[in-house]
Amino acid sequence: MGSLKCENIKKVYGKKEVLKDVNLELESGKIYGLIGRNGVGKTTLLSILSSQNPAGSGRVTLDGEDVWENEKCIDRICFSREISQMSGFGQNNLKIKDYMTAASIFYPNWNRELAKELIEKFGLEPKKRISKLSKGMLSMVTIVIALASEAEYTFLDEPVAGLDVVARDQFYKLLLHEYGKSGRTFVISTHIIEEAADIFEEVIMLDRGEILLKENTQELLERAYHVSGKSEDVEAATAGLTVYGKETMGRSTGVTVLLKEGESLNGQYPVSVQKLTLEKLFVAMCGAEV
Repeated sequence: MGSLKCENIKKVYGKKEVLKDVNLELESGKIYGLIGRNGVGKTTLLSILSSQNPAGSGRVTLDGEDVWENEKCIDRICFSREISQMSGFGQNNLKIKDYMTAASIFYPNWNRELAKELIEKFGLEPKKRISKLSKGMLSMVTIVIALASEAEYTFLDEPVAGLDVVARDQFYKLLLHEYGKSGRTFVISTHIIEEAADIFEEVIMLDRGEILLKENTQELLERAYHVSGKSEDVEAATAGLTVYGKETMGRSTGVTVLLKEGESLNGQYPVSVQKLTLEKLFVAMCGAEV
């Protein structure tokens, strides 16, 4: 089984350290969800992993080979990101078909028939200029490029931005179909966490430029709870455990608990214990100011 790794990756923009000693391994044949608040470094991390952006320090390897300026490795990676409606000369007057032509040259495994099929499925007009597309249509173009690239490692940054609920559901079905057919590795960076959670085999949580966790999604949620009740009872039930997102109202308190292996809540205190969704857990763990 192959893997894409980054080791001790740092990236600084001006005086801001966006990524801090990031270590991450992406195994082949999985769908990962990359979640984090705005500005924590998700897009920067994906651009470094795909060799679109140099790291300040550290190393990215694919099956042991350095990725940076290594055409053999880069050919196996696709980072399909937001397309701008503006260019250096004003409006982006390139047409959808121009982007498809460029992608067919850049990605050696480009599937022309799949691209055509997806363009028709999304109702896109190949001759329409990028500057004239809606936010949802721009997202559709990035999805077409990502799926038709047939790259072994494919990253999508906010792929459902601007899509209505029907189009989002269509995307998730297309993604799962392509994954089931090819076994490719996908990394989906998204803020629409709840509806995508079920397709993430593993979730990667990025906070303040660091990997907060990387874990099997279902196993993670099986040890995450919201505990609420009288403040003294909640404190007693969760004493010594890892607690996030404490909220107090009068004499009542609610906390999120992430149990470690072998741990359990303390005693038989009269508290309410509820399972958490991935979105609720994320808010509790990363809700502080960035």
